[in-house]
Amino acid sequence: MESNEVSDRAAAAAELAALRSQRAALAERATQPWWYDALLGLLLFGFIASYSVHDNWVTLAAVAVFLLCLRGMMTLYRRLTGFWVDGFRRGPTRRAVVVWVVVALTVLGTGFAAEERWRGAMVVAGAVLGVAVVLVSRWWTRIYVAELRGQS
Repeated sequence: MESNEVSDRAAAAAELAALRSQRAALAERATQPWWYDALLGLLLFGFIASYSVHDNWVTLAAVAVFLLCLRGMMTLYRRLTGFWVDGFRRGPTRRAVVVWVVVALTVLGTGFAAEERWRGAMVVAGAVLGVAVVLVSRWWTRIYVAELRGQS
């Protein structure tokens, strides 16, 4: 009886070690390259800045380009890593998403209000949000990788 318990414990410990190793490998693959975040920031900047043109067709084209490029970035991330993680998932990453939503809504509201008075204000808002999305994306990734490694 005791030898079965010892072998069961050893098997369980080996399985746990294998799971930890797999999670560590997943954490290594999860971090996107720096240019991924830079491209995301540039795309968001272009989309938001298009509102300063005051032409609905330009903004509609910017929306289409933005969404198509986001879809392409998702596909590329899946190809690079083998998986996709929903950014709005529950867990420790939620605080980064909340910060992003608060910053985005504040900057967009301010930008739209300022655009009524000063043409080009949405270009500034786009630049601020472009930089902010890069920073929040990196922060979100660090939180997620730490979670995978069991450090959260």
